[in-house]
Amino acid sequence: MSVTENKKEKDSGLYETVKVVVQALLIALVVRTFLFQPFSIPSGSMKDTLLIGDYLFVSKYSYGYSRFSFPFGFAPISGRIWGTEPERGDVAVFKLPTDTSIDYIKRVIGLPGDTIQVTEGVVYINGEPVERKRIDDYIEQSPTGVVRRVARYRETLPNGASYDTLDLTPRGQLDNTREYKVPEGHYFMMGDNRDNSIDSRVLSRVGYVPFENFMGRAEILFFSIKEGNAAWEIWTWPWSVRWDRIGRTL
Repeated sequence: MSVTENKKEKDSGLYETVKVVVQALLIALVVRTFLFQPFSIPSGSMKDTLLIGDYLFVSKYSYGYSRFSFPFGFAPISGRIWGTEPERGDVAVFKLPTDTSIDYIKRVIGLPGDTIQVTEGVVYINGEPVERKRIDDYIEQSPTGVVRRVARYRETLPNGASYDTLDLTPRGQLDNTREYKVPEGHYFMMGDNRDNSIDSRVLSRVGYVPFENFMGRAEILFFSIKEGNAAWEIWTWPWSVRWDRIGRTL
């Protein structure tokens, strides 16, 4: 083989490698933009539905697409296209209205036009209390080994969506609120860990979430690792991965 032929073969091999890498990146970009995007849970505001160290897929197509569906929000879209409205009880990822560089994940409680109020820990929607039943305690253990029991309740929304909430204290700061009137085109979001969640009850921090800000609906946990451990530390996986959480749907 001549030097020229050898060079052409190497150039052809490099071209094929670059082409495969570019194609893989484009496919990943399309999947992330239009289908599914991975998110990790950094706080305990959605315990015990979602725990610190959970990794989940969010379906980007569930609510249609807005400029926030695209990387860096560069798409020239006003409002939403192919939009399907969120339902009560959905766990959704959205851009924080007061700072759209931050992603939040909470549960949809109030729809446009609803009146929402919390009284002694009970959520009222349009003047009617949400069904709330005391169930078993949630038992958690901190990374230092401290064990504590937290009161757990089963809530059932008017549309039948049912989920668990935690009540750290019967006299939490947000257990008694003003009455909120959800504006048209907006939603009222709350965390399941009611005494440890900054959500729509705090108007100055979160407030009412515009439909445009929704990024997608949380669908399934694909990985979960105990708090205090890093996902890349694969040598700890036998005992640090929460194997029983992998594959859970939301």
